[in-house]
This record gives sequence, structure tokens and C-alpha cells, in this order.
Amino acid sequence: MASETGSAQERLTEVVAAAVEVAAEAGESGTYSGEVARTLTALVIKVGARIAVDAEVRGFTSGWQEAVHTTSPSPLAQDPHHARHQPDRRAA
Repeated sequence: MASETGSAQERLTEVVAAAVEVAAEAGESGTYSGEVARTLTALVIKVGARIAVDAEVRGFTSGWQEAVHTTSPSPLAQDPHHARHQPDRRAA
């Protein structure tokens, strides 16, 4: 799970570095403006949010899989013909 977080941090660092590079190039060419700044900020926010959601989903999925694999299966779980019935919670 830590490698997923590191990967997300590296991806976000690359996005921010690219945005800074674009801003610097715009500044050097004299085309940097408030609109450029707002656009680059929006880009970093949107991509950063996607990276964060992806890292959370991967972390949850890998944690869930690890938890399932570490629990010992019950004899009932090994019987494919046995159905577990949960109580109807709508009546409560």
C-alpha cells in the first residue's frame, strides 16, 4: 500500500513540475497572464484529485484483498451450495 501512495505522490509531483515548467516558459515568452495561472491551477487540482481518488481506491482494494486472504475460510464458505441468508434490515 505504501508503494501506491509513493506512486501517487510521484505522479502529483510530476504534474506540478510540468505546470511550473509551462508557467516559466509562458513567463519567458511574455505570455503569462492571470488566465494562464488559473488554467494551470485548475489542471493541477483536477489531475491531483484524480490521482488521490485512484490511490484511495487502490489502497482500499489491496487492503480489502489482504484482509480477505488472511482470514481463514469457514467450512460454510467452502461449500458453494450453501447460501448465507442475512436478516431483512428493512423491517427494523
